Amino acid sequence: MELRTRILPRMLNSEIEEYLQHNNIIIVPVGTVEMHGGFPLDSETVISEAYALRMAEACDGLVLTGLPYFYAGATASGRGTVQVSIRQGIDYLSAIAHSLLRQGFTRQIYISFHGPAHMTCSPMIRDFFDETGVPILYMDLSMQMLQNAKDIFTNMDSFHAITVGAYQIMGRLSDIPLTTTFTHQNPQSCAPFNDIFGLAYQSASIGYCFAEPGDHMSTTAIPDEATRQKLADEGERMIAELVKRMDMPHVVEQMSKLSDYNREAEAAHPWMPSAYNRLK
Repeated sequence: MELRTRILPRMLNSEIEEYLQHNNIIIVPVGTVEMHGGFPLDSETVISEAYALRMAEACDGLVLTGLPYFYAGATASGRGTVQVSIRQGIDYLSAIAHSLLRQGFTRQIYISFHGPAHMTCSPMIRDFFDETGVPILYMDLSMQMLQNAKDIFTNMDSFHAITVGAYQIMGRLSDIPLTTTFTHQNPQSCAPFNDIFGLAYQSASIGYCFAEPGDHMSTTAIPDEATRQKLADEGERMIAELVKRMDMPHVVEQMSKLSDYNREAEAAHPWMPSAYNRLK
């Protein structure tokens, strides 16, 4: 099927209806709006959207954009940061997931490049399975980067390139300002507490905030448009390579197989929440 765009909000309803006649995959980038050094506040939203678009192209899926306001975390000390509670984010995302299921998207993939996003996404996808019996997926892109791309994600300059490359993919390269003034505070002002921060995954161990804007996020010097373009091209290549390593056709095939496996398990164990709720 030839698609004019894979971004659902930009499609016509008739195009969605036609797509759902032959496939059922949607990728949902979960973002944040937070202080981010010399990059725009929606950097980690745009990174997730760019990955989602390339992932959708690889597995014939669609992308639901427009979800930038979720739990930001320690960056709430920045006056540009929009802070939504984890619980509110779970409820909102759950409502979207239920709507997408009613629409016909039985293979839903939620992604984020924001470290604390797992606290919103993981509870939602587990509760959603118990409620509906449908296994939807969460992919933590920062984890994917650290586990599967250590050879290309070698330092913070790699992260900067990915950020700029994402804006280029989404047609927003000019939103990246030229700057030479933002540097990372090293060590961070909260560094004395790293021992207890590390007792759980990412930001899930204890409540805290960044006391200084320089604690998050460093920004490489981008003095001119040529530098910005070089970073963008490098970042696009890195995103393409990581998406290739994700093997999205295999991921969505596994989701279908897991759904069949779960149905067999539910038939044998009808007291499981997913089986019980499905039969109510």
